[in-house]
Amino acid sequence: MPIPSLELQIQTLPDNPGVYQYYDKDGKILYVGKAKNLKKRVSSYFNKIHDTAKTNVLVKKIITIKHIVVPTETDALLLENNLIKTLQPRYNVLLRDDKSYPWICIKKEPFSRIFLTRRMVKDGSEYFGPYTNFKMVYTILDLIKELYPLRTCNYDLSESNINSGKFKVCLEYHIGNCKGPCEGLEPLEEYQRQVNAIREILKGNFKESLKDFRKLMNTYAQNLQFEEAQKIKEKIEVLENYQSRSTIINPKITNIDVFSIVSDESAAYVNFLQISHGSIIRSHTLEIKKKLDESDEELLELAIVELRERFQLLSKEIIVPFEMDLGENIKITVPQLGDKKQILDLSIRNAKFYRIEQLKQLQIVDPDRHVNRIMAQMQKDLRLPTEPRHIECFDNSNIQGTNPVAACVVFKDGKPSKKDYRHFNVKTVVGPDDFASMTEIVYRRYKRLLEENEPLPQLIIIDGGKGQLSAALKSIDELGLRGKIAIIGIAKRLEELFYPGDSIPLYLDKKSETLKVIQQLRNEAHRFGITFHRDKRSKAALNSSVESIPGIGEKTMLALIQHFKSVKRLKLATEKEISAVIGASKAKKIVEFYKIN
Repeated sequence: MPIPSLELQIQTLPDNPGVYQYYDKDGKILYVGKAKNLKKRVSSYFNKIHDTAKTNVLVKKIITIKHIVVPTETDALLLENNLIKTLQPRYNVLLRDDKSYPWICIKKEPFSRIFLTRRMVKDGSEYFGPYTNFKMVYTILDLIKELYPLRTCNYDLSESNINSGKFKVCLEYHIGNCKGPCEGLEPLEEYQRQVNAIREILKGNFKESLKDFRKLMNTYAQNLQFEEAQKIKEKIEVLENYQSRSTIINPKITNIDVFSIVSDESAAYVNFLQISHGSIIRSHTLEIKKKLDESDEELLELAIVELRERFQLLSKEIIVPFEMDLGENIKITVPQLGDKKQILDLSIRNAKFYRIEQLKQLQIVDPDRHVNRIMAQMQKDLRLPTEPRHIECFDNSNIQGTNPVAACVVFKDGKPSKKDYRHFNVKTVVGPDDFASMTEIVYRRYKRLLEENEPLPQLIIIDGGKGQLSAALKSIDELGLRGKIAIIGIAKRLEELFYPGDSIPLYLDKKSETLKVIQQLRNEAHRFGITFHRDKRSKAALNSSVESIPGIGEKTMLALIQHFKSVKRLKLATEKEISAVIGASKAKKIVEFYKIN
């Protein structure tokens, strides 16, 4: 049977929540998505041209559309997550985190053992985790060992085995790490009471254990058993020390999960904090590789479903940076102030640091790949014919028309190339005319590069709006470079990018690396130009305030002005006062000069 046309497939889609799947001509899955209304959502792919090339390519490849109708949008979200993991479609986001993490197991058996494992066996045992930090697991296990003497052997301590005297106590008993349940020296009820206390600690609740230990310590002290009381006191200190390192939030906030997201053009980083009994008991960051132009809302929804399933999270309230719908059973909180806002900010900070770490690692391990990625992104964002490996940025500096100068800064492979920076004194322009100054400087810069047969940049950035860009274009046209070098202007206030012949500016995403590179270029040009302008203005000010005295250099005059604060006071100073600063012979010349003048 021939495949129906796409138009017919879309027309027959239901107006219900569900999951849709796109397949290519070979029957290979391309994409899985969820929708509140299947017909509307799928139609939106085919009735417009998309902003990203990848989405347009995806749409061209779609031949077959399949769908699964579900009762609610929440069900659609869960099903989408499962299908993405099972089918791994090419155009869906990639959740980069397929490690096998450790769990802490409380074994279902008489006199339960507690140990670290990577395998979950469905035998009724309890598993706490997974833990994303091995150091944390070992710290918790060491804490448990210090607080509670539990067995480490794997004997079958059934009642019949113990009563028959099948086992003998080992070294762990003799050194005080175990109380000998294998020989019936410790009752099962007492042992399980300790296991229950450990269970609470693993859940993040330290209160009960601390209360029990304090009660026991007081009992020992009242019975004058001071050695035992001291041992219990040490255990309380260990537990309090561990808790103080975990507790950084209001203890009233309990059993809440916090999720935040930080993203750029190619990836998103979702951080998750699990809060239990006033303590952060787990933190994890998930990297999501973008395939299409997914929004932060879409990516965070997907990540929350994945993380809640993976870490078996059952909390009824979650804190997130923006509103979303995850079903009736979960309370969504978007805090604006207070303790919950502080936890959310902490989560965002963790996500940002993780992103910075990943980028730094990439720069160290494969610097070329990092540069290539940024260059390719800039070419795409700025609609350039080639990658902007060599960029030059111009900025004018003048205050009330005095000492007009300009600066040209050069970036190569996205990094400042300071040896190629150039200063310019504006020569042909009188008065504060920024446009004429820009025309002169751009002309001088590229006329010289052409004469010296030096390589030209792939991109010129003009610090200013349409007027400055037009002024620079005059010189580009005069030199016959139109079309050979891309040129854009950046307006300061709204970070608008202007292109020749286009009155509508381009706005880049405020988080994009392309905009960050352009801002860095603009700021560097401004800094470089202002520094040069200040130096020039200082010299001009000195020359105007200090007459040229034969035999007296600039440094000497500067030392005198710094000492006497003004020319007027220098004129009134005695020869002895002046000689104390610069010596007798020079002082004599200055005094004689002012007598004549």
